Amino acid sequence: MVDLETATPAWAERPASDPDPRTLGLTSRHLAYVIYTSGSTGIPKGVMIQHRGLVNLLLAEVGLFRASSKSRVVQFASVGFDASAWELLMAFGSGAALHLPADEIRQASNKLSDYLRSEAITHATLPPASLQASNNLECLALQVLILAGELPKAELIRSLAPASIVNAYGPTEATVCATVWHCPADFNGSVVPIGRPIANTRVYLLDG
Repeated sequence: MVDLETATPAWAERPASDPDPRTLGLTSRHLAYVIYTSGSTGIPKGVMIQHRGLVNLLLAEVGLFRASSKSRVVQFASVGFDASAWELLMAFGSGAALHLPADEIRQASNKLSDYLRSEAITHATLPPASLQASNNLECLALQVLILAGELPKAELIRSLAPASIVNAYGPTEATVCATVWHCPADFNGSVVPIGRPIANTRVYLLDG
């Protein structure tokens, strides 16, 4: 807890510069956070995410989606979901503005498109279900629309035309996202692929 009213704030005795991580014994393999997921078992388990995974995710995101200081990223996921780290990194890692919609907006598909439009959002990561009731996405300022959290239907992909459409896939243990698929303009498939691995990762296809 930080008491802003105290006469001697907790940071008053601290140096103005950041400490050298090497003198503290810190490395990129130390934990950035622990987040809980039930996976396919239904039993919550803590997943330990290292700093190196987040740094790699940040560099991959900014490169893939061309986020910049002129971008406007919406924080749709709650902090209890690993996608929130994806949104935070995209915004803060590129100098973009991060927009925080109220819960009632996030939970109502019919209000979501109005919010995206009023805030001139350029980058949004949304679960496909949140778009099912949003039929008026054509006029948005979206440059990149990332679908994540569940398998999007091909019909939904074909109905979206306002932005570069991306399907992102990855388990929590792989630091939020492992693969991305960029939808081609002439997509007419029946199944939406999960795409190819992001930078510095590999995908293994295993049998039973």
